[in-house]
Amino acid sequence: MLSPKKTKYRKQHRGRMKGKAQRGNKIAYGGFALQAIQPCWITSRQIEAGRRVLTRFVRRGGKLWIRIFPDKPITMRASGTRMGSGKGSPQYWVAVVKPGRILYEIKGISIKLATRALKIAGYKMPIQTKILKPFEN
Repeated sequence: MLSPKKTKYRKQHRGRMKGKAQRGNKIAYGGFALQAIQPCWITSRQIEAGRRVLTRFVRRGGKLWIRIFPDKPITMRASGTRMGSGKGSPQYWVAVVKPGRILYEIKGISIKLATRALKIAGYKMPIQTKILKPFEN
């Protein structure tokens, strides 16, 4: 699963997900893309699940790009801990995704196969997604 090698600080504030994606909202590498429609945190496990689906479809013929990276640590305290005693330790990593953000891109496979692959990868995501074709960008 994806996670940063090194970070400046171990813990982060939760933050807000206002507005639309200003960057990473256009197809840059591939021909087809999976785009987020809603804001959310996507965990490294969910990114990996989508990657597995797409690599199975792409095989050797095409190429796959993952356009998001989980760089935000999410902390949790142990269950049964009383109030107070500070912030918990980092448990997993998430990518902050705003509406319009491209999640995955693929290239080098047929339209039919690409749409099928991206549709299944979209089911693995915790949000609504949309498939972008080259002429729709």
